[in-house]
Amino acid sequence: MPAPGSSDLTVASFNVHSGVDGWGRRFDVAAVCAHLDADVIVLQESWTPVGGKGMANEIGQQLGYFVSELTTCAGRLSAAHPHPGKRWKPPSRRLDGPRVVLPDRTRAAAKTPISTQSPTWPSTRRWPHGTGSERGCWNLAVLSRLPVLHTDTIDLGQLRYDVARRGAIRIDVETRRGPVAVVGTHLAHLSRGSPLQIRRLRRWLEAIRVPAVLAGDMNLWGPPLVAQLPGWRRAVKGRSWPAWFPHSQPDHILVHGGLDVIEGSVLSAAGSDHRPVLARLAVSSEAEGA
Repeated sequence: MPAPGSSDLTVASFNVHSGVDGWGRRFDVAAVCAHLDADVIVLQESWTPVGGKGMANEIGQQLGYFVSELTTCAGRLSAAHPHPGKRWKPPSRRLDGPRVVLPDRTRAAAKTPISTQSPTWPSTRRWPHGTGSERGCWNLAVLSRLPVLHTDTIDLGQLRYDVARRGAIRIDVETRRGPVAVVGTHLAHLSRGSPLQIRRLRRWLEAIRVPAVLAGDMNLWGPPLVAQLPGWRRAVKGRSWPAWFPHSQPDHILVHGGLDVIEGSVLSAAGSDHRPVLARLAVSSEAEGA
């Protein structure tokens, strides 16, 4: 058995919102990851500009992590607002700049005004003329500083009213007590039909034969999430969104099989609209001897 309080693996998850706040001001994602000091980090909405180096790969190079990445959505990242306020983002009812309507046919899009100052803008929406932006894509990434034994990905498809094509990344890492599979994902919102993706993900997860971790922005609260993933347990319980005044937990770290949770926590706001979550885990004696 591991000594009391010792951990074999620390896992963190962080939706980085392209590395900018709601005004488009950049924050140092690499510094946040260094502060997390986790063996495996799952990043959602990691930004890669066209013709440039991606955020996840830059972090991996700076901090010595292996990086596995999956593109989920192409789009634009706007320039920083010239006159940002003190809040994390502009007030929802008092936005600067022209307002436009999404050009698709969904009822929600037809009624919801979107500010051109939004720092992230999917390529499926028409970018308003005259606004500065950077083309690129958003990615899901799993970073590891432990030896990686195996990698795999699954395509979870794109739901009808979702802007992203979702997926999951699995990496098997070598801990001092044997291999552990870590799966990172970023699911669609419940209102877009995410149970369809969870069902496909569940069938894929059932093939894992070693202790496993599932981490990411699930866009869903804990109880209905684990109800759809029998045998998985929550390692972190706490409010992680929105970062400035959290009232919900869409960011999760779940464990399955021979893993003991030593500690799970929601960390302080770090620049994104989501707070990072982190869990310290130990491989149980049963799993070690299997």
